[in-house]
Amino acid sequence: MKKNLKLSGTTILGVKIGKKVAIGGDGQVTHGDTIFKSNAHKVRKLYKKKVITGFAGSTADALTLFDRFEKKLKEYKGNLLKASVEVTKEWRTDKILRRLEAMIIVADKDTLLIVSGNGDIIEPDNNVAAIGSGGAYAKAAANAFIKAGKKNPKEIVDKSIKIASDICIYTNSQRIVKEL
Repeated sequence: MKKNLKLSGTTILGVKIGKKVAIGGDGQVTHGDTIFKSNAHKVRKLYKKKVITGFAGSTADALTLFDRFEKKLKEYKGNLLKASVEVTKEWRTDKILRRLEAMIIVADKDTLLIVSGNGDIIEPDNNVAAIGSGGAYAKAAANAFIKAGKKNPKEIVDKSIKIASDICIYTNSQRIVKEL
């Protein structure tokens, strides 16, 4: 049976334009209607700083997933797609991992993907990927910036998450954006 991940409490956005890519996230960690932390780092560079990833979902689950994903990146010498496929297979079949409630956006200079525990590996349309409770707002803003001719992924991600933070109560304006 597929689990239906309804991830709230964050906004993660990835934008790829040409060979430039940026992934950013807000800093808020919530539990129910309580803010636990306002400056969490949900975006990281992995594999010799050639891959960026950001997570939405349970923090402990996401950190476990980051660790597994980084091991797969090393095993497959930085091949993002192969590492994503293999970590998703492991995620779905391992008794402990399949209980993880998290999603990640991963990117290198060539590829931008959304990876979920449902077994999904999605290459998003228009090279804009978003997850979390404010994801739809950030994605809409990013698409508008791109249509308006903006070409800097880091700037687009930063401004789009700021817009999402003005709408989504689970997203704050403390942003971490990393780029390749």
